[in-house]
Amino acid sequence: MDAAPTTEEWLAVDSIIATNTCARLPRVARQAAAPRILCPVSIYSLASPGTPGDPADLVAPTLVGAFDGWVDAGSAATAALARLVEDAPVVATFDADALFDYRARRPTLRIVDGRLAELAWPELTIRRTTAGDQDLLILTGAEPDDRWQAFGAAVVDLAQQFGVSQWISLGAIPAAVPHTRPVPIMGTTSEPGRLRGDVHPGPSGILRVPAAAVSMLEMQMAENGIPAVGYFAQVPHYVSGPYPAASVELLSALGRHLGVILPSGDLVEEARQLRTRLDTATSVEESTRTYVERLESMVDEERLPSGDELITEIERFLREGGTENTGRN
Repeated sequence: MDAAPTTEEWLAVDSIIATNTCARLPRVARQAAAPRILCPVSIYSLASPGTPGDPADLVAPTLVGAFDGWVDAGSAATAALARLVEDAPVVATFDADALFDYRARRPTLRIVDGRLAELAWPELTIRRTTAGDQDLLILTGAEPDDRWQAFGAAVVDLAQQFGVSQWISLGAIPAAVPHTRPVPIMGTTSEPGRLRGDVHPGPSGILRVPAAAVSMLEMQMAENGIPAVGYFAQVPHYVSGPYPAASVELLSALGRHLGVILPSGDLVEEARQLRTRLDTATSVEESTRTYVERLESMVDEERLPSGDELITEIERFLREGGTENTGRN
């Protein structure tokens, strides 16, 4: 049974009422405050003080975000961030029951010799790591199905608690680009001059596409005074499954933005092996080879894809189920 609120918890209630940040109170204090203020149930929990994930010592961290599915063609963005968070401690965990539709994103059941052994639930976490002498927070996992506005408000609240200095979105979109050329990167920015590494905002003109949660967060950050940019790799639309070359380029773009060299692990070798397989496949099929050569000509002439061309490839990508139905393990 929960103990009664301490004097310190009672004193905190008035501050919580003023700021409407009920999630920062211990549960027993939230219950005590209930008659005086409607405290919504928090959709995240924080690492305990003194644990490796304790955010108390963070210094102006950069918050980087990427989610699976849309916008993550070739699993490029999530695979890139996976290299940065290996064994990284969890700072915040979001409530899966509040954000996911389990009929649309069913947990994976592992069966061992007829015994139901384990359920793997979709996860969405913020982990902490460093890049050089800079603190990084990495928000990654499954893109939420529900409660996007509540999720956005929660992430902004956490960013303000942690003193986040900037937000960086990572993503990847299908595009009419060849696998034989360097992966193009397009940028988004809350204000001119924030993109780095010779990345330009694009595409030019007006583009209307299905929204992604990572883009919603980028907008929320900017609206709350946190500088925000995004780096998006263009993935050949004819490639099915993971595309590690885009992951490598996203890590390079992120590193250039931060002024550091980020580790890519085995992604470079995976990209080399996939390039060899794609070269072999296109060499034996004349129509495919001709198509790739046409794409090469477009790139060599520095003709960027138009908004209409991007929409066509995006619609194709969505019809084919994005990266969630590629059969990858």
